Amino acid sequence: MVVVPPPPPPPAPTYPAPIDTHKFVLSDANEDVVGAVQITIASQSDTLLDIARRFNVGYEEIERANPGVDIWLPGAGRRIIVPTQFVLPAAPRVGIVIDVAALRLYYFPPHRAGEPIVVYTHPIGIGKDGWNTPEGVTKVTARVKDPVWRPSAALRRDHLQDSGEEVPAVVPPGPDNPLGSYEFKLGWPSYLIHGTNKPYGIGLRSSHGCVRLYPEDIEKLYTLVPVGTPVRVVNQPFLFGWHDHQLYLQAYNVLDDDKRDWQHAQKKLLTRMLSQSTRATLQSEALTIDWGRVMGLTAAPRGVPVPVTMAAASEHPAADTATADARQTSPAVADAAGGTGLDAVLAAALVVQNRIPDGANWQGDGEPASADAIDPAVDGPTPAPQSKSTPTVLDAPNQQRGVVRTLGN
Repeated sequence: MVVVPPPPPPPAPTYPAPIDTHKFVLSDANEDVVGAVQITIASQSDTLLDIARRFNVGYEEIERANPGVDIWLPGAGRRIIVPTQFVLPAAPRVGIVIDVAALRLYYFPPHRAGEPIVVYTHPIGIGKDGWNTPEGVTKVTARVKDPVWRPSAALRRDHLQDSGEEVPAVVPPGPDNPLGSYEFKLGWPSYLIHGTNKPYGIGLRSSHGCVRLYPEDIEKLYTLVPVGTPVRVVNQPFLFGWHDHQLYLQAYNVLDDDKRDWQHAQKKLLTRMLSQSTRATLQSEALTIDWGRVMGLTAAPRGVPVPVTMAAASEHPAADTATADARQTSPAVADAAGGTGLDAVLAAALVVQNRIPDGANWQGDGEPASADAIDPAVDGPTPAPQSKSTPTVLDAPNQQRGVVRTLGN
């Protein structure tokens, strides 16, 4: 009896290389959306945080994009959504722009007229509840390599109360320094932008007000950002931006201490975020906003940009139909009626190799993610009382109209 061996298993699928996730060149000055949503396949040894750092996203970003997936054991073969497409904040594209709701920093280097606009973007950690990272405008006043950490008495008491651990009065440069290897001092003396010795806590609210970055990202920014660079901090949980003739919405979670009434006045607040130029473009493109889709996306944020416009009704239905048909060339808008559009965006996302993109800041060094690698609330100096130093704050929905407000007691 002849035994026929079983056929060999089919070859594993070959996926393309991942795209760059931290540096983008805007196609034109009016482009609001950069990057692309990617999907990768988890390996047996991966945690979600390993994949997050590999693709330069943070803790909450990767967790929000993959609800129901175990952060520590996603499972071999599981498809992981990597949220590496970003709607740029509604702020001047100059210097450093930080969106605390998105837990993300953007840096727009100086450029000459006629040159393309370049933006670098990285995930960040920010101040925990009660130790907020302030909103407003300041600038970089100094750059320090190998900083010494001198925590205030208030910070040391807070950390002792939270963790039961005492913090030294002075911590020299080295692996035990929570500031990492680089820091930017700001015009707000009590706040810093710095690295960390616990990189897998990036993307969380866990600091005492300072802004933290992955070690590899702060090192890169240290070579790019000069003293005097403006720094603008905004709080924009819902970002509108144009891409491929469609208005997109990227929804993040509202911070627990956001004082705006998002629960009862959401549509009013969102409408205020639409600039005059956006309103004019909606009219010229014969588009209207699908508020049902908007409310669905904001009710369950995933941090993935989704188109939220549809053809506006007019006295010429035939023309409306032709316009709508033309826009269906984008798979992102070919969604079932009444849906949020997210499924169509994810269906069109590129499945890529599970590796660090070419040209990334990180080279894969360091230990894999673990619970011990998530930083407790330890970092820079104690925030000064607001009565002594009240930073000017731009009201995000009204930035284009120059409305300002201040942080009070």
